[in-house]
Amino acid sequence: MTQPGSNSHCAITGWGVALPTTIVTNDDLSRRLETTDAWIYERTGIRQRFFANDDETTATLAAQAARAAIARAGLFPNDIGLMIVATCTPEQLMPHTGAFVGHELGLSCGSFDINAACSGFVYALEVAVGMARNGIPNVLVVGSETMSRIVDPDDRATAILFGDGAGAAVVSAHASEFESFLSNDLGCDGSATAILGVLAGGSKLPSSQKTLDSGDHFISMNGQEVFKRAVLAVVESCQRALNRASLTCDDVDWFIPHQANIRIITAAASRLNIAMSRTVVNLDRYGNTSSASIPLALFEAVDDGRIRPGDTVLACGFGAGLTTATSVLRWPATTKESR
Repeated sequence: MTQPGSNSHCAITGWGVALPTTIVTNDDLSRRLETTDAWIYERTGIRQRFFANDDETTATLAAQAARAAIARAGLFPNDIGLMIVATCTPEQLMPHTGAFVGHELGLSCGSFDINAACSGFVYALEVAVGMARNGIPNVLVVGSETMSRIVDPDDRATAILFGDGAGAAVVSAHASEFESFLSNDLGCDGSATAILGVLAGGSKLPSSQKTLDSGDHFISMNGQEVFKRAVLAVVESCQRALNRASLTCDDVDWFIPHQANIRIITAAASRLNIAMSRTVVNLDRYGNTSSASIPLALFEAVDDGRIRPGDTVLACGFGAGLTTATSVLRWPATTKESR
């Protein structure tokens, strides 16, 4: 068998998702917050989201999605040569979340985490492609979050936005007759670190009774500034990635934006001149699941038949940092079809 190398064609050969068991609707939130279903939906496009129970964590959701992805690729755990977990809600500060996930799956390969917030899955996907092209035939990529753990339940500005979930993919070399990963664009505007983040728990502001009392371990967000920067960042990143692939927005069959807010999605799609009929939106059912957002949207559209082999997919994430990450993909044949 030819060993993977710099000329290897790579493709997603397996995928899986995982969601917690508890659904939290807007009406549920309105019982403890000064809000209504209509108010939330009009401003965000969200109707419900999933919250993890006490026995559900970032690692357990990741393992569930990853197990499905490995099986769908027709592989076994010992076929995986590397695992990358994208998350901004790690199982704990140390060790990395991948250690817990790998143990649950029975992996013996190396693993590491990536924290690029809501851009994390696309970052991890592009790293996986590089690894697969250079000697690791099957790389497992997981985006998993329990955002409900870091949201102030009494803050109406953020409590209505976020949800929990996970999505996973196996990136394999020599998996397709053509290259599925056409181009990418990765970026970070560090001048925007103050507009979205969690202040406490790091070296700059260690956790203490004072930070607990002030709520600094919860997400803080300047919504208007995030909106303004996010739309521009998405548009510019998508345009750069398409240019690198010698494509235009007219060549895009499906646009998979990070599911943060319907107003950001519609504004970005409009500026890119991509119709909403070609834009995948599941924000209404899942809320903002950070690094799990893009895989949940992408694989839902694959499973329901919208995305078909040969389709050009433009996936773009944006998140705290302010990070951006765009991948231009040509969706491959499924594992069964390719065999």
